[in-house]
Amino acid sequence: MCRNIKMLSNFEPPVTEAEVRAAALQYVRKVSGYHKPSIANELAFNRAVGEIAASSATLLRSLETLAPPRDRAEEAVKARARSAARFRSFRPA
Repeated sequence: MCRNIKMLSNFEPPVTEAEVRAAALQYVRKVSGYHKPSIANELAFNRAVGEIAASSATLLRSLETLAPPRDRAEEAVKARARSAARFRSFRPA
């Protein structure tokens, strides 16, 4: 859906409220097509971000897994490697 939305489940330490809200904001931006809504749409936009953040937090608290928690630093290294490989293939000729 959107490369800016990060996976948030099964991390140690658990994700923060700010991380959940940032993912919700990216989702609403993508769905609405607005990076920053107009004044007329600001209330609906912010309400959607809050509702999605709340639903996401509920989901994350409810998930169960037997997999060991992921390490944030290790996942960041993997993400940088994927990004480098992706952009290496787009070099202009």
